[in-house]
Amino acid sequence: MSILLALIPPLAWGATGIIGTKMGGSAAQQTFGESCGALLLGIGVYLFFVMPNGVEVTGRIWLVGLFSGLFWSVGTAGQFIAYKKMGVSAAFPLSTAGQIIANALLAAAILNEWITIKMWIFGVLSIALVTLGALLIAARSKAEKKITKKRPVSYGEGIAAILASTAGFALYFIFPNMLFKFGFISPAIHNANNGINYMTAIVTPQAVGQVVGSFLIGFFFLQERKLLTKPAAKNIVTGIDWAIGNLFMFISAANPSIGQATAATLSQLGIIVGTFGGIYILHEHKTGDQMVKIVLGTILVIVGSILITNLKVI
Repeated sequence: MSILLALIPPLAWGATGIIGTKMGGSAAQQTFGESCGALLLGIGVYLFFVMPNGVEVTGRIWLVGLFSGLFWSVGTAGQFIAYKKMGVSAAFPLSTAGQIIANALLAAAILNEWITIKMWIFGVLSIALVTLGALLIAARSKAEKKITKKRPVSYGEGIAAILASTAGFALYFIFPNMLFKFGFISPAIHNANNGINYMTAIVTPQAVGQVVGSFLIGFFFLQERKLLTKPAAKNIVTGIDWAIGNLFMFISAANPSIGQATAATLSQLGIIVGTFGGIYILHEHKTGDQMVKIVLGTILVIVGSILITNLKVI
């Protein structure tokens, strides 16, 4: 049952790009609309779970959630900037691989989820398989590579944006448990109801941080002056879909039988959903060479994910 819940994030997040494309809008409008959708679900979680169950939402929980949401905004903005500087086909696999490596290794090292040499060996192997699979799935065709070579692309700036994005997404994810590890959140609050109370209490302040962060970054950094638009409103649907994945991601990370390193790696299975959804729903063209790589990459991602979900029994 725990594994099934941990598979909800990749299904939801894999569909996010497809839904966002259907909804339309600029990068800033999509990000702002997505964060507003996350806020709607966050309010729903607060009204229908947190309050009825008497879950404690302290000032410290608000600080943790707000900063987690702000980090998410940095990660999302960095991703969109990288897309602009490098192109989606080049930036997306690098971003995915960076998130897999950073999230899993930080959780393993800082949260001490991998406690034996054997767990580290097979954990690193599983990350390598998933990362290689992600790179194969998002590989460009020969024609796309030739086009890229003919036009100047700011790869240096793109790499810097990906590094910032990876750091933002890693901090957004690990911040709630890291602050518990460092003693900012008490064990009584963190461990109540197997961690579910703490993680659901964070969702609403986190969504507030996302809205504030996406607005500030979109308005001042990306210089998008029209955020309150119809495309942004339509992308609330995108945000609700993303937020469902986010909720179950944090619940899975709090579950001792799953853990943060495993939950982080499984979440990147969304690349499979997004890729095949793009092909069959958005009708994105793929060459025969690309399809071979996509199938091979999918196999590697699945094998790596199965391996990491069984680290505790190896």
